[in-house]
Amino acid sequence: METRNHFESLIRMYAASQINEIYRPAIKVSEGKSEIEIDLSSKFHHSAGGVHGSVYFKMLDDAAFFAANSLEPKFFVLTTSFTIYITRPVATGKMRSVGKVVNQNNSQFIAESIAYNSEGREIGRGNGVFVRSKLPLIKAAGYA
Repeated sequence: METRNHFESLIRMYAASQINEIYRPAIKVSEGKSEIEIDLSSKFHHSAGGVHGSVYFKMLDDAAFFAANSLEPKFFVLTTSFTIYITRPVATGKMRSVGKVVNQNNSQFIAESIAYNSEGREIGRGNGVFVRSKLPLIKAAGYA
C-alpha cells in the first residue's frame, strides 16, 4: 500500500473506533508522527472539576500509537507498556497531543508524546513501547 493511502487508512481506522464517539478527535498522521486534538468538555472531568487522567492517557497513548503504526504498513501495533506524566491540570479549551517514534527495531517501536493545552503549554507527556500484532491492518475496523 502506498504510504499516503496507509496514513489515510489509519485516520479512517481511528474514526471508526467506537470510543471516539465520546471524544470526537481530529487526527493527522505522517511518517513516524501523529497529532490528535479534542475539545474538552465537563463530561471529561473528575469530581474536582479538572480533566480526568484517563483522558490524558488516551490522548498520549493514541498519539504515540499512531506514530508507531504509521511506520508499520501491514499489521496493527499493540501498546505493551506506556507511562504518562501529568505536568499541568486543564479543564477547558482544547487538548492536543503530538506523538513521534524515537526508536525502532525489528520487534518494537518506542514512541513519545506530549499533550498541550489551548495556549500551547505542555500539560502532560508519555512514552511507550509498541509491538506488531498478528492482526493484519486490513482486518481492523475502518482501515480498508
